[in-house]
Amino acid sequence: MTRQGQWMASRFLMAVALGVIMSGCTTMPWESTPFYSSTPSRPTTLGTVPVPAGFYRVNPGDTLGGIASAYGRKIQEVAGWNGLPANATVSPGQVLRVSPPMASGSVVTPPVSVTPSPPTASAGPQQGVLQWPLRGPVLRTFAPGRSNGIVIGGRPGDPVKAAATGRVVYAGTGIESYGPLIIIKHDDSLITAYGQNSTLLVKEGDAVAQGQTIGEVGADSHGVASIQFEVRQNGQPVDPLAWLPRSGG
Repeated sequence: MTRQGQWMASRFLMAVALGVIMSGCTTMPWESTPFYSSTPSRPTTLGTVPVPAGFYRVNPGDTLGGIASAYGRKIQEVAGWNGLPANATVSPGQVLRVSPPMASGSVVTPPVSVTPSPPTASAGPQQGVLQWPLRGPVLRTFAPGRSNGIVIGGRPGDPVKAAATGRVVYAGTGIESYGPLIIIKHDDSLITAYGQNSTLLVKEGDAVAQGQTIGEVGADSHGVASIQFEVRQNGQPVDPLAWLPRSGG
């Protein structure tokens, strides 16, 4: 076995061991690991969605150079795909793109001249940084410990729009309580999630612009047409209303 093969095998065994250790834990949406967890052996939540093809979750002891080498890439390539400097330090649980984005006509890369800059979350909530993903009444507000976001009412088939410029890191139906779900990463500390869509119009890896239609409104378990909208800053759920314009949906 080559050195690269040995390195990847050891990482795989580490991930399996971690999954066994954590098998007795209950993982709730928006858990501490960004976007995904290693082994979705428990009921699926936002914390147990597997890393999609072309991405890698950082393990303890990993470096950007080591990860790039393991996948046969240049460190500058991996850094560039993830918007990082070549000497960046990576953290356990961080999800990195390790293969180039697919070149496809369906991938939307907005022109630089008209694309708003991704929001910067390091300074805390900033009113109006995010755009309302749906025009409609707020049917449920954010309540720490009880709800991780808000529910916005609408009509079936209404367009659901990206709250800010970013990249889709998850688009699928693997989390039953959220229905068809989209998760968008905006910068290193801010992501948004859009649940209960009836139709997903983007896929993992797509670049999206603020205001771009990414899905269509579906209905919750009671038949109410609405979407679940959540914001996570630095690994924690925060009140979306602190980021949205005060004028409402």
